[in-house]
Amino acid sequence: MSRKATVYDVAERAGVSIATVSRVLRQPDAVRPATRERVLDTVSELGYVPSGSARGLAERRTGVLGLYFPGFDASEDAPALDVLAEGQPTRPSFTVEQRTADAGVPQPTMLFLDEVLRGAELEAWKQGFVLMIGVGRDDPGRETVRDIAGRVDGLMVLARSVPDDVLARLARRIPVVVLSGPARGDSYDHVTVDNAEAMAELTRLVLAQADPGGIAYLGGPADSPDGAQRWDGFAAAVAEAGLALDDVTVLRGDFTRASGHAAAQTLIVGGAPAVLVAANDQMALGAIDAFRSAGIRVPEDVRVTGFDGIEAAALSRPALTTVRQPMIDLGRAAVQLLSRRLERPDADPMTVRLPLQIIVRESSQRP
Repeated sequence: MSRKATVYDVAERAGVSIATVSRVLRQPDAVRPATRERVLDTVSELGYVPSGSARGLAERRTGVLGLYFPGFDASEDAPALDVLAEGQPTRPSFTVEQRTADAGVPQPTMLFLDEVLRGAELEAWKQGFVLMIGVGRDDPGRETVRDIAGRVDGLMVLARSVPDDVLARLARRIPVVVLSGPARGDSYDHVTVDNAEAMAELTRLVLAQADPGGIAYLGGPADSPDGAQRWDGFAAAVAEAGLALDDVTVLRGDFTRASGHAAAQTLIVGGAPAVLVAANDQMALGAIDAFRSAGIRVPEDVRVTGFDGIEAAALSRPALTTVRQPMIDLGRAAVQLLSRRLERPDADPMTVRLPLQIIVRESSQRP
């Protein structure tokens, strides 16, 4: 063809409707294989390239989904980088650094939100969407999430990362899916897990094999719904064991490795407990770093547990006992709910609860 092929040309040549062509290009798994192959062959034959802007104007959609994170587990130790600074070397240089296995230097690994993002990216690609990411670290006015919301067809947010009034205003314009945290009588779709029961079961397992000694709990930020549920589960298991919560040393961090390190240093000053239950893996790993530096052995002197199941938990020494969240599936499920909501805007709100898995490793085992 001498002129640029259009969607009408593809539909006519393949013997299908324009809607079917669009569905093949955006949701190929939703089309029968024979039809899908015929359309794709025609697209290739005609050299058709879909126009995102034209499709967006016709459908009043952007083809983009938004994912907003508060940024609490972004790396706080990233070194400064300025590739435009004067004096940058023009030739590559190399250095060799030797580190011992027990140096306690945190290495870059996939974190909780990294895995959620990965799942959302995979599912968005599968569904035919582009994913726009926003991180609201040091963003008290929530300008980042407002900006993203104006550019996307639907928005995924971590529970309580956006003030209720702001989220309600955004939801009047675009569909919203809330990740983690229970539904609170709102009209949003939710993807969640049973934080309380998983933490209760993990705590029961640890207390059942713990030697007499103090118990400490390292919680997350006060406004974290996940953190609140995990505390509830921990408190319930402690009460079941006939122990008094007043005897538990309770500290709070911000879900970062640095805050876990600082909390453990506070514990060391007062005497390390026999058990430390942390509300997430990063804080647990930071605590292990601090204990190691102080000559306190894990698990011989203190047993430590985390929550999330990030990659670093399996790679640490000792390997960390934890609750593994289906992090990739959290991201994928959120995209699926948004896609459903875009197709069925009047559907009843849906809450999807994904399963958790307790992983018992060396950090909590009796030597």
